[in-house]
This record gives sequence, structure tokens and C-alpha cells, in this order.
Amino acid sequence: MSIRSPRKLITFDWAMKRLLRSKANFEILEGFLSELLGEDILILEILESESNKESRADKFNRVDLKVKNSKGEIIIIEVQFDREFDYLQRMLYGISRVITEHQKEGESYAKLIKVISVNILYFDLGHGTDYVYHGTTSFVGIHDHDTLQLDSRQQTQYGKSQISTLYPEYYLIKVNNFNRIATTSLDEWIYFLKNEEIKDEFKAKGIQKAKESFSLLSMSDEELRAYNRYQDSLRDEASYVETNYYFAKMEGKEEGLIEGKEEGKLEVAERLVAKGMSAEEAAEVAGIDVQLLRQ
Repeated sequence: MSIRSPRKLITFDWAMKRLLRSKANFEILEGFLSELLGEDILILEILESESNKESRADKFNRVDLKVKNSKGEIIIIEVQFDREFDYLQRMLYGISRVITEHQKEGESYAKLIKVISVNILYFDLGHGTDYVYHGTTSFVGIHDHDTLQLDSRQQTQYGKSQISTLYPEYYLIKVNNFNRIATTSLDEWIYFLKNEEIKDEFKAKGIQKAKESFSLLSMSDEELRAYNRYQDSLRDEASYVETNYYFAKMEGKEEGLIEGKEEGKLEVAERLVAKGMSAEEAAEVAGIDVQLLRQ
């Protein structure tokens, strides 16, 4: 195995677990969310969520943050590496659970909290070529094809002008679909999400603060050991996948096994690269030709 120079920046999922929960680093998260949502976001606090705990499965599956902004809205930020065909329904469940958790007993429906779901995905979900998708709720007439609007009294009551702003919003960032140079401030953040690299000329809100805070050189020895253990866990995941293939073969499930195994190896390698491993190391761990990752 070739020896590569140490990474300069930690991966975003690790930053969400350790760094972005600190008020000193709110500026980074505010910058990312401001560029994505197209408005200035001010974070008041990090809220506890069920997946804040660091279980072994959580390392392989997801990392999320739940924050409250200055408008009283709750924003869920989730990083997902593993392929889940029912992920769209899981987003709905997650956002519904947050709404009910924060509804006080006896409160009117008008007090329901607004929730925004931000999903950073390192697998292909659905069929679409874009790398950022935004989902809202609207009501369109089936005869006149007009969009239902709030009346003046409702606008006064809610302090909003559009029905869609009352309902949850969803953002899907399909990181692997981003294959271009960064031409906008949001692109700069997505470039970082894919490459764990922040260029000196990037000017997106909060991104240079991220470059400074995510530097491996600024980590204590204890933090660096924890981060390296996390990276080691990626190799454990690859071994786990390989073991499953082995037992599938032993149980006689050989139809399409060779092709499926090779596809599975490539998927594992791609996920390892997405989590910060070099292409050479990922290819060696997964047992594939490194050229497959460069096509």
C-alpha cells in the first residue's frame, strides 16, 4: 500500500459529531445553512436528538444535528452514506416525529413548529440528475390550476404569506452527482462535502472558518486518536460486507453473485472515498482495481 500524506481536513460527518455542536463553531453551520436556504441563518442552540449518541451502528449509518434558529424553526441536518430505498419515507417520519415532540399539550395547531430537513446523501436516491433538490407543499386546483393562498387574516396570524412556508421543507444534497467546479457559494460547500477540500479562494459564508477549524493540525492527540479510530471503523465495515458476501455464497446464493459482489465492492470503495479515504487505500481495502474509482 502506498503511503499518503495525512489529510488536511477532517470529514464533515466527523465534524458534525464533535465540532459543530460547540457554540464556538456555530458560524460554520450557520454559513452552510445560509448558503443552502438562501437566507441568513442564526443558530440559537443545538437540540438533543436520539442519534446524538455514538453507537457502533451510528458510525456506519448516519450522523445528524437538530438545531433551533432565531425564527424558532427547527432544522435537522443528516449525513447518510448507506443506501436506503425507503429513505424518502424515513425523512417524512423523522420530520413528523420532531413536530410532535415539540408540540406542547393543549396548544393549538397554529403553534406547530416549522421543521426543515437537510439531507446530505452519498448514495443515489431516486432518479434525477441535479445535485440539490428542494421539496415544499402546495395546493393546486384540479380545475382552475390556481395555487391556494393564505387570506389576509391568516397572513396576519402566522406572519407568513405563503401556505408552503407553514409546512416542512426538505433539502436533498446528492453529493455524488456533483461533478463540476464550484461556481456559486453553495457549490463551494458541496465541493467540500465531496472532496474534504476548501480552496483559499472560496468565499462562501463560514467556509474559511471551517477550513481553519477542521484542520487535522489543530486537533489534540486525543482527538486525533479518536478520529483515526473512526477511520479504522470504515475498514471494519468493508470487512463486514465481504463476510456477508461469503456467507451468501456458502448458503448457495450463487445466481448473479459474481456480478453483484463486484458491484458491492465498488460501492464499498466509493463510500470509503466519500468518508475521506484515498482512492488507492479504498481500492485495496475493497479488493478492486483503483482505476474503477477513477472512471
